[in-house]
Amino acid sequence: MTPTRVRYRVVVLGTLLSMVTYLDRVCIAKLAPDIMRDLKLSTVEMGYVFSIFALSYALFEIPTARLADRFGTKRVLTRIVLWWSAFTMATGAAFNYVSMLVVRFLFGAGEAGAWPCAARAYARWMPKRERGTAQGIFFAGAHGMGGLTPLIIVALAPYLHWRGMFVLFGAFGLVWIVAWTRLFHNDPSEDPAVNAAELEYIVSERLPETRHEAGLSYWRRIIRHRSVLALCLMYAANSSIFYFCITWLPTYLHERHGFDAATLGFLSGLPLLVSVPSDLLGGIVTDRLAARYGLWVGRSVLGAVAYVISGLALIGAAASAAPVTAAVLIAVATGVCMFTLGAAWGVVIEIGRNQVGVVGAFMNTAGQLASLLCPIIVAYSVKLFNNWDLPIYLLGALFFVGAACWLMVNPEEPVFDVEEVTATS
Repeated sequence: MTPTRVRYRVVVLGTLLSMVTYLDRVCIAKLAPDIMRDLKLSTVEMGYVFSIFALSYALFEIPTARLADRFGTKRVLTRIVLWWSAFTMATGAAFNYVSMLVVRFLFGAGEAGAWPCAARAYARWMPKRERGTAQGIFFAGAHGMGGLTPLIIVALAPYLHWRGMFVLFGAFGLVWIVAWTRLFHNDPSEDPAVNAAELEYIVSERLPETRHEAGLSYWRRIIRHRSVLALCLMYAANSSIFYFCITWLPTYLHERHGFDAATLGFLSGLPLLVSVPSDLLGGIVTDRLAARYGLWVGRSVLGAVAYVISGLALIGAAASAAPVTAAVLIAVATGVCMFTLGAAWGVVIEIGRNQVGVVGAFMNTAGQLASLLCPIIVAYSVKLFNNWDLPIYLLGALFFVGAACWLMVNPEEPVFDVEEVTATS
């Protein structure tokens, strides 16, 4: 019997999710000058608008992922997308600084848990040999849309006010919900379109379930796990550079290097556009290296090498007086960093097993805490020191710390003890 390929439908749904997510996240960076003008916001106030999203995202990430592990991905992710889409549209109704802070806080609270839910869906639907590739496609969709968003906004600017753009972009999430609720099942065994051959192919490579304690001991086990701690510290660099790209990068390129508006539309999206082939290639490479040399080389060593390259590129960008060179080096650093996403979320699936949602949420929460600080650090660097290069140097140093953390990750050591009865039983 030839296996069906229904699992690829899950990859498509996940990728569309990532694209809508980044459209709604990234648009505020390009629209920031208009928002600041109309709402009379200072640079520091806009920095807090950027950061409050990361704060609420971090606060609600772990509880939301825990709900997904307990009640299933389909129900929880439907609620997530409905909530964040509503508050994306509500951003267009903000009328002053306080209202913008409130709306963006609620937007972050709604979107929290989306990434761990996607990882949980892939953990149930994708065989081991395809997980890194699936994650690579997922993030390629996200970064591709993130890179295109500034260009989309430039194209829509003659026809739509920034308030109308938030309404339009929020509506795409509602369309996604319709497809998701009709086409997705929590497990391939629940989907009548999956034949026996495909189900066997998926389940035969599914990692064993893990047993875990309840209550405080459950959380203590996660917090004290060496690989979880290392992943959390490592992911701070990834989230920081991404958040810099979707918040202050357009302003940085204009203020520090003098690029005009037309050039900014391309250069501000370049890091995420470069990330698209990097995501795809990184997902494929991590799976192939893991199959040939083992998970530690395929995931951890790969991540460490990439982070060193990113750190060097960022330091080169901060030291460069040539505008184009600086912009390109930031794009290179971002692309090489995103090369590791398949490896990072692959590790989450491997050590998290049936608790992948919560383990992924811990890693992503740590990243969001770093993201929370990034826009504020940039804002105060400019205000106090009149220096746009200082935060770039700090980002470069953070990547060297992240490289060391990568080498401490053991993808073959699950957070909880493995059950004697596996998921195939």
